[in-house]
Amino acid sequence: MGRETKETEENRKTRHKMVVVGPHVSIITLNVNGLNSPIKRHRVAGWIKEQDPTICCLQETHLSPKDKHRLRVKGWRTILQANNEQKKAGVAILISDKVDFKAKQIKKDKEGQYIMIKGTLHQDDITLINIYAPNTVAPKFVKKLLTKLKGDINSNAIIVGDLNTPLTPMDRTSRQKINKEIIELNE
Repeated sequence: MGRETKETEENRKTRHKMVVVGPHVSIITLNVNGLNSPIKRHRVAGWIKEQDPTICCLQETHLSPKDKHRLRVKGWRTILQANNEQKKAGVAILISDKVDFKAKQIKKDKEGQYIMIKGTLHQDDITLINIYAPNTVAPKFVKKLLTKLKGDINSNAIIVGDLNTPLTPMDRTSRQKINKEIIELNE
């Protein structure tokens, strides 16, 4: 019995240490290819609940700026989005109510191609950029955007999204080539 008590005490100390180290943060990203269908919104909401991340980034929502209510998921009050008036493109960031997040700055475009949020997550600074790059000029678009946001990008920045370009050989199909633009983008 003395051994069990000692192991239990050690487990309690270990759990306490893990809390001190800092909370776990998980980010998921998904190109939803439109959320105007109620059935699709229900499926995406179910997927988000099942995955249970800290942050969920969506691309190609195809919603208008007035459609924020369509992104509601129980347990996810913080919804930040950038949308096009014509219901094209569109990106969104949903942040779980389970975490302490405070937004300090938000940058987005009117075309719904990107949204950047700077804030604190559990008292740590974080910058999150969610991008949906257009299919035709993806490498140029991403490079231009990241150059524009260069002053906002630091070691706490996380860039996610649908970049519509293969950044590594693992990302490409056998037909796609890593061209000069992609090499420059990686640099």
